[in-house]
Amino acid sequence: MTFVIVLCHNKHYNVFNFQCVKSGFALIQFFESESQGQRSVLHKYLINLGQNLLRNFSIKEDEEMMEEEEEEMPMPKVAPAPPDAPKKEHVNVVFIGHVDAGKSTIGGQIMYLTGMVDKRTLEKYEREAKEKNRETWYLSWALDTNQEERDKGKTVEVGRAYFETEKKHFTILDAPGHKSFVPNMIGGASQADLAVLVISARKGEFETGFEKGGQTREHAMLAKTAGVKHLIVLINKMDDPTVNWSLERYEECKEKLVPFLKKVGFNPKKDIHFMPCSGLTGANLKDPGFAIYCHLDSLPNFTRSSDGPVRLPIVDKYKDMGTVILGKLESGCISKAQQLVMMPNRHTVEVLSLLSDDVETDDAGPGENLKLRLKGIEEEEILPGFILCSPDNLCHSGRTFDAQIVIIEHKSIICPGYNAVLHIHTCIEEVQITALICLVDKKTGEKSKTRPRFVKQDQVCIARLRAAGVICLETFKDFPQMGRFTLRDEGKTIAIGKVLKLVPEKD
Repeated sequence: MTFVIVLCHNKHYNVFNFQCVKSGFALIQFFESESQGQRSVLHKYLINLGQNLLRNFSIKEDEEMMEEEEEEMPMPKVAPAPPDAPKKEHVNVVFIGHVDAGKSTIGGQIMYLTGMVDKRTLEKYEREAKEKNRETWYLSWALDTNQEERDKGKTVEVGRAYFETEKKHFTILDAPGHKSFVPNMIGGASQADLAVLVISARKGEFETGFEKGGQTREHAMLAKTAGVKHLIVLINKMDDPTVNWSLERYEECKEKLVPFLKKVGFNPKKDIHFMPCSGLTGANLKDPGFAIYCHLDSLPNFTRSSDGPVRLPIVDKYKDMGTVILGKLESGCISKAQQLVMMPNRHTVEVLSLLSDDVETDDAGPGENLKLRLKGIEEEEILPGFILCSPDNLCHSGRTFDAQIVIIEHKSIICPGYNAVLHIHTCIEEVQITALICLVDKKTGEKSKTRPRFVKQDQVCIARLRAAGVICLETFKDFPQMGRFTLRDEGKTIAIGKVLKLVPEKD
């Protein structure tokens, strides 16, 4: 039997790319074959190959290796588009999952395999990682750029990087997996069009991440709450000695995940795509067949509102020859010299220049990640969560609103007067539940006729909330991306909700 094995293109580490022959695709055949005999042959082949890779995963500095490097073919890259070609669709993909599942490593591997990180840079990361006794972390350094993240091996901020396929331009948002940095993860998910949930198949790690206390469940739920509709589940570390490309382990992880993801709101048949991989070797990341690279490129275009009013939630701001803001354009189009309004403080501003994923341009459309230099406002007058709007169609702002809330996890009862932290689009603000209006039946949607005195875990209610300060928001019906939110307390997500009505302030 002949096979095609999909592996990282990196001869420097004796990990060879595309060991191609006439037919088949061993990795996918193994996970899709119904023949026990065929699985056995493929399984043995994969294990032997993995052992050889691990045995040879070291730098060779002899003259023979240097000669091989000189002859090595360059990494294939997506050809640059001609200047007059239409823009590729911009897609934000957020990598989520439990700490140490391999999110940054996979992101770094994709960056290398798509030619966005060159071999020389990767070798530099590898040397630096080895000096810190972190040899297997070097790929993650393409996304974990600050020293704290590299020293601890944990992503803290949302890392950003870019890569292209034939049809699309992707921005990787590498979210932190540690529970202490969930607020940062929410900020990343709020900008995402799709999510890649990275699961570690390594014995013990999957269980730690998925069971209570782990971040797998919370990240998946928060991604759905943030509006992510498409989910790719990468079951990583399949090459680990405790897994050895075991089909049984792959199916075990999948069987435990599907019911939970369905409960969260994802449709297993339409919204979720499972895939085995190895972030360290690159197996099944950019290969012929069913690899994530091909799957991402084949995704249908996302629905964008280019004719709608400008809505750009501010993610960050800084000074650089003026005031610079960063954010994802959710709706409308922005061009150079355009007059816009910053809400909620109603400052009129002018766009002096704009960059889309660090490339200067004269105009930009919805879905693009922008960096705008503004005239008419100081950096100190802007906060994350502010919204850049069309002058003739401002977003709503206020402090009080009615919302439908689902209590996800809370040990005690929740009564009027309860305080929590609200996460809505890129805004974080303290809020208080000032009144409970009614309970909502989960199955029928029927509302109770009397006001409840309290709500508890797994109940749905309509409540009135009041923010500590003025915030920008819309009803979920009018603008879903600015009308869905989460409530957190003491480091846990306790509720998710959607804005039903904005309540005018009393004079």
